[in-house]
Amino acid sequence: MGITRESRHKRRHTGGKRKVHKKKRKYELGRPGAMTKLGGKVVHLVRGRGNNLKYRALRLETGNFSWGTETCTRKSRILDVTYNASNNELLRTKTLVKGCIVQVDATPFKQWYEAHYGVMVGKKRKGKKKDDEEEKEEVKQSKHTLARLRARQKDRQIDQALEDQFSSGRLYAAVSSRPGQCGRCDGYVLEGKELEFYVRLMKKKGGKK
Repeated sequence: MGITRESRHKRRHTGGKRKVHKKKRKYELGRPGAMTKLGGKVVHLVRGRGNNLKYRALRLETGNFSWGTETCTRKSRILDVTYNASNNELLRTKTLVKGCIVQVDATPFKQWYEAHYGVMVGKKRKGKKKDDEEEKEEVKQSKHTLARLRARQKDRQIDQALEDQFSSGRLYAAVSSRPGQCGRCDGYVLEGKELEFYVRLMKKKGGKK
């Protein structure tokens, strides 16, 4: 017996049993879940109804993640699955699904931020002023470039919780694509109230911090 999405086997709202008057149909079929894991990229093609294709990702290790407040999207490596609201088993097996919270490599976003604003982010400052001055002297920039960076720095704001994550080299992100359907694991970087919410849940539920 194959997987099916029909509801003839279910009872009525009153609790009575339904008579099954026809067999399963091809257009009601269901398929096993992809259960996408962390690892080297493996994507299978699945033929669907109307000769359409689904991209069934079995293993993925990278994805495009968007930093909303800075309007910056970068391809980043997925390091770990840290929270899943639906099932702790998916957390234990590091299964990538839509809506799960992952940790991604902060390096691409860090490099963009430093190039865009000319400011080091997530650097632990413990008596390293001399080193910073030497770095500034090494990089020669035109007056136009310096003026542009100064103009950008006027409106520069970064959440303290996000800056702390840059120091650790890992950012929390939410997966917004469906890896088992489109073969990609894309999402957005968590920040603000949403970040606070998920950090609190991870501590409460005993997720990976």
